[in-house]
Amino acid sequence: MPDSDQVLVRVHDGVGHLTLNRPEALNALSYEMIGVLSRSLETWMTDSEVSVVVIDGAGKRGLCAGGDVRVLYEGARTGRNADSRRFFREEYRLNAMIAEYSKPVVAIMDGITMGGGIGIAGHAAIRVVTERSRLAMPETRIGFCPDVGGTWLLSRSPGELGTYLGLGAATMTAADAIAAGFADYFVPSARLPGLVQALAERADPGSPAEIVLLFDETPAASELESRRRWIDDCFAADSVLEIIAKLKRHGEPEARDAAEELEGLSPTALAVTLAALREVRELSTLRAALELEYRTCSWLIEQPDLVEGIRAQVIDKDRSPRWTPPTLAELPADTAERALRHSLPDSVW
Repeated sequence: MPDSDQVLVRVHDGVGHLTLNRPEALNALSYEMIGVLSRSLETWMTDSEVSVVVIDGAGKRGLCAGGDVRVLYEGARTGRNADSRRFFREEYRLNAMIAEYSKPVVAIMDGITMGGGIGIAGHAAIRVVTERSRLAMPETRIGFCPDVGGTWLLSRSPGELGTYLGLGAATMTAADAIAAGFADYFVPSARLPGLVQALAERADPGSPAEIVLLFDETPAASELESRRRWIDDCFAADSVLEIIAKLKRHGEPEARDAAEELEGLSPTALAVTLAALREVRELSTLRAALELEYRTCSWLIEQPDLVEGIRAQVIDKDRSPRWTPPTLAELPADTAERALRHSLPDSVW
């Protein structure tokens, strides 16, 4: 079994348990962690001692805050794009493996689960959230585009919820995540130890999903769902500029706040994200979506906004990025097309 301090790997009573173990970094994914997770899952596919897999995070703050963007920053800043693409390839293969896994995978999204964390948990067969859960695809804040199969999940959210979440990098509560199709069950955090124990003590023919249902409760109402009317109306527009214009004309104060939020994000990332979400709607498999994300994200790491976005949000933390170009009006008309059709020497598979 793979040995790593960054992922705790154990098997007990038929449960293969994977715990992301970088709590000081909110369990941000490293290349090493992706390798350990992948090799563990590969081993357990044919291991008769493992009938269900549980994935969770160490510490009380969350499952996973995403990929390690400091590493991505250094790669983009120094031109080591091949290293970044290698990270993407291995991560996306892991995302697909979880989605296609032959045994039930239970992902526990207690606390913060964002970006790469969604790639780990969002494609699992059984996705659990708690009252502490905060989910997001926040990539446009750093000049990037939702990946790790995020475009697949977002494009299949009801109405235009996914467009709203993907463009604006909005954070979801547990109820929001269930409404948007990112989670299945709400289990209070105090009951999680009992849930994991019950999975180990289950009696056939009880399935993992049936066991989780015993712990499932009804969360508070989703605020995201209550905004559907103006979200569906405004975010159905054909361009980001049109979306913003419709939001500004809308009577809801929250709609005008959303317009202001979008105007502060990377114009390049917004245009590419909208185009990617619309294209992925027409795709039939998660693997095809990941392949599109691979081209798109490989293009974005070569653009100045990624380095600038990570600098502003993570390195200097001044929250004042200087985007290139600075406005949507100045963005070349073919920007999204160049990203989505970016030619590469390799592919995910």
